[in-house]
Amino acid sequence: MPILVITGTGTEVGKTVTTAAVAASALAAGRSVAVLKAAQTGVRADERGDADEVARLAGAVTTVEVARYPEPLAPATAARRAGLAAVRPQDVADAAQKLAAEHDLVLVEGAGGLLVRFDEAGGTLADVAQLLRAPVLIVASAGLGTLNTTELTARELRARGVELLGVVIGSWPDSPDLASRCNVVDLPEVAGAPLLGALPSGAGALAPADFRTVAPGWLAPRLDGTWEAEAFRERTGSGL
Repeated sequence: MPILVITGTGTEVGKTVTTAAVAASALAAGRSVAVLKAAQTGVRADERGDADEVARLAGAVTTVEVARYPEPLAPATAARRAGLAAVRPQDVADAAQKLAAEHDLVLVEGAGGLLVRFDEAGGTLADVAQLLRAPVLIVASAGLGTLNTTELTARELRARGVELLGVVIGSWPDSPDLASRCNVVDLPEVAGAPLLGALPSGAGALAPADFRTVAPGWLAPRLDGTWEAEAFRERTGSGL
């Protein structure tokens, strides 16, 4: 798995912190890692973006942005309003393949959900995954509503013939409600792919050294971690 595409079921689901956890776990396993942000929106040229945050938390990773736009909008809209060139799926795929020639693992982080448009032609992160023939990791929220968005994302990947590696819960609450606990069982069912981890709420606020130490405990062995779905279900009382 030299390239892994990471998408969210929407915005603010913990995608960037999950990307950092995957990177930190891979680094701890002795792998060289690059993080490619397909399109960074909502930040000025002098501000830190998502790739920078991944590097801050995870450590020694190579970071690359394909495009950056100042307004917090879908990349196609942000590019149009800024009068800047839009990013094309082929641009992202080319950048990922170049990084893959020099790193053991390349993490391609999208912007928002799988079908957020990059350009006026309708190119998306799903197109990037198809061009790369790379597996996709879905980062989902824990609570009510996540089953619908997760299943829709999984169905789109299957329709395109793209491998879905699994699902990670991007922010597991300190006091999970009934819906969250049941979703631990239901998420892999609706996705048709395994649950590969759960990050605790507030994980991104940890000191970087602490984050790197504990990150493997949030992710399954498929992602270089030690997390086990069954043990997590038992510990949290999920599915009862």
